[in-house]
Amino acid sequence: MAPGKPGARDPRRLTPTVGVLTTAVLSLLFYALLWKSGDLVDLPHVKLGFYNLCLWSEEEGRLRCRQLHDGARPGLPQLGLGLARLGAYGALVLCLFSPLTLALAGRFRDRSQWRLGLGLLRVSAALLSSGLGIFLGLVWKWLRPSELGGAFVALVGAEALLLLLIVAAGEHPLGAEGEPPELRGVETEG
Repeated sequence: MAPGKPGARDPRRLTPTVGVLTTAVLSLLFYALLWKSGDLVDLPHVKLGFYNLCLWSEEEGRLRCRQLHDGARPGLPQLGLGLARLGAYGALVLCLFSPLTLALAGRFRDRSQWRLGLGLLRVSAALLSSGLGIFLGLVWKWLRPSELGGAFVALVGAEALLLLLIVAAGEHPLGAEGEPPELRGVETEG
């Protein structure tokens, strides 16, 4: 379809959309994983995060914290915690590389590089959802859904925006299947 027809993919509209969504995803991931330190529950009587577990101690009258990376973990498998951390923080790292990849691909009209950026986003979405799911499965016995805080909402929001970003980047002429009319005759490497 030509850019002037209704329903056509107009890269001038999709490129800012991809940029805004990427910025929103990175902001939410930075907030949840770095600003809030991955603490999905942060209340006066319980604190659950990717790196700590603090439960209220009746004897001491205060929170008793255990670092989840040392041997004093309360019945949590180390491999499961490692996979949960890898998923959540790995998604952040891969999302950091995708904006530059997509920007360079758009600038040089390189379809293979656009697909690489789209692949990074897809892997990020898979890592984030699996990491969050594994972690919630491990700490479910200490968790009430009503206690989940802002970091959890930010991670779920980042996942939703990542999926929307994948759809938007896939609709871009460089990410679409087939040869879009505006790229016919344009040679790309790959």
